[in-house]
Order: sequence, then C-alpha cells, then structure tokens
Amino acid sequence: MLTLFEHGSHKNILWHDLGGGEMVQANQHVIIDGEDSIILDPGGHKIYSQLFGDVSTHLPPGGIRYIFLSHQDPDIVAAINGWLMVSEATAFASSLWMRFIPHFGVDELVVERLKPIPDEGMSLPFGAGHLKFVPAPFLHSAGNFHVYDPASKILYTGDLGASIGAETMMVEDFDAHVPSMKGFHQRYMPSNAILRRFVQTARALDIECIAPQHGAIFKGRELVGALLDWLETLEAGVDLMPDGPFAIPG
Repeated sequence: MLTLFEHGSHKNILWHDLGGGEMVQANQHVIIDGEDSIILDPGGHKIYSQLFGDVSTHLPPGGIRYIFLSHQDPDIVAAINGWLMVSEATAFASSLWMRFIPHFGVDELVVERLKPIPDEGMSLPFGAGHLKFVPAPFLHSAGNFHVYDPASKILYTGDLGASIGAETMMVEDFDAHVPSMKGFHQRYMPSNAILRRFVQTARALDIECIAPQHGAIFKGRELVGALLDWLETLEAGVDLMPDGPFAIPG
C-alpha cells in the first residue's frame, strides 16, 4: 500500500500487487474525501477478500460509497458482485457494458446499483469537490473512461500507460521504462490517431501524476510530460498491420 496524495481529509491510496501466479499484475486505487470514498477497478475474485479487508481499515463510517469500472475486462470487474453485496455502494461503468457486466454474476438484488456513464462522461460530486469521469474510448475498450481527481491532480488511466514487468512502483527513468510499455501499447491500443486524441485531452488538464491500472506510476510533471510525448507519436494497433487480408491458416 502506498499513499500517493494526502491533504486534509483527501487521500489517494494505491495497492500495487495483491495478486500473483499467472494473473496479470494490477493496481487498485482508492480515493477518500471526508465521508466519500471510491475504489477504482477493484479487480477479480482472488484478491477480493484481502483488498476488502485492507480497504475497510481506511474507509469513513458507512464503508465504500462508489465503485468505478474503467471498462469491462475481468481484472477490472470480476469481483463486482462481492463489492455490491457487502456495501451500499453505487458502481459506475460505460453505458455500453450495462448488459455485459451482469455476466460476472451480479445478483438481481444489487444490479440496480450499477449505473451507466454516458459517452460524454460525467462529473461526480465527491467530498469538497468533484471527480471527473473523462471519456477515453478505444483505449483500449470501446466503452472506456479515465478518472481525473482535481484535488490531487492525479489522472487514473486504466490500461493506458500500463507496463508489464516493471520492477518499481514508481517510474524513475522514463527511457528505461519504455520497453515495459511498448509491446503492450502496440498490441492493445488501436491506433496513433486515438492516442493523439487522448494526449490533447490530457494536456487540457492540470496533471501532476498519471496512475495506470498495471505497472508503475508516473509522478511529477516531467514524467507525465514524457509519457504524453511518447504516446503522441507511438504507432499502435492498425498502424502496424500489413495491408491486405488476414492470413488464413493452412
């Protein structure tokens, strides 16, 4: 566990790796401000019990109030029924996934607390201010959102900025960190065109930290800027595919 930001009643906490074995490494993030609390991308069944116990020791009375699901992947959503059953939390996800997420076993008693985020995003009253659910479609999911927290100036980017096999919780040397990101982004992100749209959006925000759901965190404006510059020119997905039809196996 690592506190990324704390000022007054506002706190941003990171759990870096509760998994293991064959599971992809995943970060879980919690934001608390006064009586409000939200967990971002809470993850799957294997980490649910430990994460629930750890998170509960930091929450205000009443427990977790909100849950945010950046997209529909199992490392994001698989344990959502457990979180909803043990709390009164409201969960938010893209409107595109409202009919798909119940396939993870969401009980009919709690499914009405799963709420859609419209394509244009939304602002959620939170503590003394608001959290912003920022549209990030196709990065890497058709229905995908990031969370911007103006109080801490942290942008939570889900799979964007993710790294595989990073040896530290915090990026220290950007150039040395690139190899742990490059292959993932080239395969999971669809194109440079959509990456440039993200960079334009991010540069309109006041960001001091970018916190992905996998791998190391980019803390400080210099590292945030380096990541945005790298993404702006990165070829990915269809940019790298040869012309012509797909190969048909023999």
